[in-house]
Amino acid sequence: MDTFDWIVTGAKAAFLVVILLHVVPIMAWVERRGSALIQNRLGPNRVGPLGIFQSLADAVKFIFKEDPVPGHVEPFYYVLAPLVSLVPAFMTFGVIPFASSIQLGDRMIHFQVADLNVGLLYVFSIASLGVYGIIMAGWASNNKYSMLGSLRSSSQMISYEISMGLSVIGIVMVFSSVKLGDIATQQGELLTHFGPLLLPEALQFPRWGVFVQPVGFLIFLVSVFAETNRLPFDLPEGESEIIAGYHLEYGSMKFAMFMMAEYLNMFTASGLLATLYLGGWQLFPGMGYVLHEVQAYFQMSALAGDWTRIVFEVVSFGIKVGFFMWFFVWVRWTLPRFRYDQLMDLGWKVMLPLSLANILITSVFIFFGWV
Repeated sequence: MDTFDWIVTGAKAAFLVVILLHVVPIMAWVERRGSALIQNRLGPNRVGPLGIFQSLADAVKFIFKEDPVPGHVEPFYYVLAPLVSLVPAFMTFGVIPFASSIQLGDRMIHFQVADLNVGLLYVFSIASLGVYGIIMAGWASNNKYSMLGSLRSSSQMISYEISMGLSVIGIVMVFSSVKLGDIATQQGELLTHFGPLLLPEALQFPRWGVFVQPVGFLIFLVSVFAETNRLPFDLPEGESEIIAGYHLEYGSMKFAMFMMAEYLNMFTASGLLATLYLGGWQLFPGMGYVLHEVQAYFQMSALAGDWTRIVFEVVSFGIKVGFFMWFFVWVRWTLPRFRYDQLMDLGWKVMLPLSLANILITSVFIFFGWV
């Protein structure tokens, strides 16, 4: 890499870090206002208009709050656990493309921090490290409730990671790549078949993953809730059973780091869902026409037109990610928590066989050229 490549990579990484740091306070506010809306109450409405600065006030409180280390914990691992949860949450989004690419002179700039040819495998491998922080927190706390929470988390994540990985195999089979940029690009094509039926040109629609892998999409969506410890799969926290689970002994910024990791994992999961199943940065139907009209009205040069296209793609990707982030909130304040035996039965007796059946059916469809 020469100096130009280092500058471009650094700029993309800085942009992504800024976005990730803003995700947590924004989602904390959305969660509070969303839950209040669903439960027919007000929510935060004092600190700033509509309580918009409440998250900022909470951040100041977390930073300046006393942060003692309890005497009965294992100090080194107790302090290390929040970092082990937070760092992988920051690392995973780096391979997800949030726009296509642009030509600057003789250089092609891709709008993802790292354009890895094993991007999908990288996401799964790094994301799986987050469970170590939860296990470490539960063990180092020397508290039976914390330990129960960490044990629940480890078994839950292992159970649903299998189904999640198998559900994505269908996408890999259809698009013949584990490179997220290639998967997003191929979803810009039109779907000419609906199973064995050949669609007329007027009825052809985008070849998004949700259309070619509907069962895989549902499996992945459910597994994501379990992987991020969100309701109805928040058994590791389980306030009504184990008080607060693995972070029971944590306060101040250490607790805030666990909360940040959860929201960042939600953001990464939403980005993956958008990239794999909703076309990634591909424009919504109708946005291409609007883009063309804007370029023609302002008589843009080729370079200005390309940058306008990038802006439209980032907006399209952001809308898709925002939808899934709201969906996390919506489900949390709508569905009750599962019992632990129901959680494990769903993972091993329903999700795993269904994901294996999906792979078999996908191979049949590919053999006959139906996807």
